[in-house]
Amino acid sequence: MTDAGRVAGVTRARALRARCLGARGVQEVAGCRTLDDDALRYLAATPYRSRLTTAGASLAEAQRAITTSLLWHLRILAGWQPAAGTEAVRALAAGFEISNTERHLSALVTDASPSGPDRLRASPYRLGALAIAWNRLSSTRTPAELRGALTASAWGDPGGDSPAAVATGMRVSAAVRLSGAVPDAARWAAARLALLLGREVFVVGHRLPDVSVHRAARLLGPRATEASSYADFRQALPDTAGWLLKDVDEAADLWRAEARWWAAVERDARDLLRRSRFGPGPVVGAVALLSADTWRTRGALELAVRGGRGDRPAEVLDAPG
Repeated sequence: MTDAGRVAGVTRARALRARCLGARGVQEVAGCRTLDDDALRYLAATPYRSRLTTAGASLAEAQRAITTSLLWHLRILAGWQPAAGTEAVRALAAGFEISNTERHLSALVTDASPSGPDRLRASPYRLGALAIAWNRLSSTRTPAELRGALTASAWGDPGGDSPAAVATGMRVSAAVRLSGAVPDAARWAAARLALLLGREVFVVGHRLPDVSVHRAARLLGPRATEASSYADFRQALPDTAGWLLKDVDEAADLWRAEARWWAAVERDARDLLRRSRFGPGPVVGAVALLSADTWRTRGALELAVRGGRGDRPAEVLDAPG
């Protein structure tokens, strides 16, 4: 792509700042007393309006509409980028393919059960050029076949075909790939991976498949991935990940690190967007900023369903999505 094309791609990325709801808008949504009459009506006049149904939508449907809006912007952004920029957006958007795969595997497991299908299934996210291996994964018919397709793809072997093994394995793989493909996001990837392992191992009590442990060690080091206690795990983390858990002394308090992670991503994203050079930095920043705004807006909708919490803005901005 020509220099003019790179300039156009970065210009497009910076323009996406206008698609964010922002802190004030998130507070407005979180302060609404109902979902249908207040929160969705407010969002109907914001950049999220194109994907929303303002009448009769459930919380899950509204949150999915917000997330679908993010995906649409990322697909458009990727189309404006040179090859390296598209690959960066694809790595940052890997969570959509993970979500699709989790839903697909859940359907396979449900169909194989004696009771058969017992619920309506949401359509998969339409990934377009952001797909990594979704076309192949979506055509599998058994959990074992799905694991085989993952193993033969860039995702790699998750170490098992259970929903837990696939979900964790894909997230570990995504973090490692993101760290290598997008240097500006390496710190985010390592910290997110530390949070994932901390929860799975020391809160939920899952034993990760060996292949995922070895893969995670590439970012966190073998001392951390082989630690037998949360205290040892936290102490062994490299600086790139340890900052997130700095004062989280107990595994049961790891929920506090979620909001801290998003705050750091948002802070770094604004810095990346301010850079004057026409490289990948502003593009990465735009994706991160939109993603953080989506997370906060989803959390604000949940607060609105509970009756509104607009009088407590700090909690609103840290609300889980």
